[in-house]
Amino acid sequence: MELLQQQDIKELVEIAIREDIGNGDHSSLACIPADKNGQAYCIAKEAGVIAGIDLAGYIFKRIDPSLRYEPSVKDGDYIEIGDLIFNIYGSDISILTAERLVLNFMQRLSGIATQSRKISNLLKDYHTVVLDTRKTTPGMRLLEKWAVRLGGSSNHRIGLYDMIMIKDNHIDFAGGISQAIEKTHQYLKFKGLDLKIEIETRNLEEVKEVMAIGGVHRIMLDNFIPKQLKEAVALIANKFETEASGGITLETIQDYAASGVDFISVGALTHSSKSIDLSLRVSK
Repeated sequence: MELLQQQDIKELVEIAIREDIGNGDHSSLACIPADKNGQAYCIAKEAGVIAGIDLAGYIFKRIDPSLRYEPSVKDGDYIEIGDLIFNIYGSDISILTAERLVLNFMQRLSGIATQSRKISNLLKDYHTVVLDTRKTTPGMRLLEKWAVRLGGSSNHRIGLYDMIMIKDNHIDFAGGISQAIEKTHQYLKFKGLDLKIEIETRNLEEVKEVMAIGGVHRIMLDNFIPKQLKEAVALIANKFETEASGGITLETIQDYAASGVDFISVGALTHSSKSIDLSLRVSK
């Protein structure tokens, strides 16, 4: 897992350790002999796409380098109820100290990967690409976007810094679509930045206005119903990339993809995914 080489992820793990362990796992320290070693295993209590296998190994080793971690599956594997996820050997205290940190990360990321797989499978017969959004857990963005990719969907921009997205509030504050686009190009030139530009539209009239002005890479079609979306995609006619967003559910996403839109962004990939239930049990 390449993300484990990034300082942001290492710092996130350190924050999680401080948050959960503080000055010690006193419950375990109080009732378990310091020199007692044992074994525990993790099993799936729900089916889904597993994510966080390598991260779990990193956390166990961070808590106690002497722990021996043996995963039975790989990140991205589909697991069924009762499947063995990993075995962990070593200090009983260390295993219990790391337990909740490991499960919290794995359950959350596996839920996102599972939701991503479900949505990407729905669109396997369409050219439309499913994108996530910035609606992520603070501090968890890189991991959650990794889980989205693991499940088969794709990433939108990472943050506010790697792409220009002119949304309705930007347009309103700037004084209109033409002013927002013009000011954006002036800003990029002044800063010496080479960033793609996406602009949000709310109706066909705004789409026509953007097309007349140009100067963008992608047009977002926000809260268009499928019929309106099909009209907009036909009007744009591949002159710009197209992205649908807003009010799109698992039940309706195929109707949106049938319009021929290039991208569909789904905030629910990260903000509403249900965690997968995993359990760590002591081997007796």
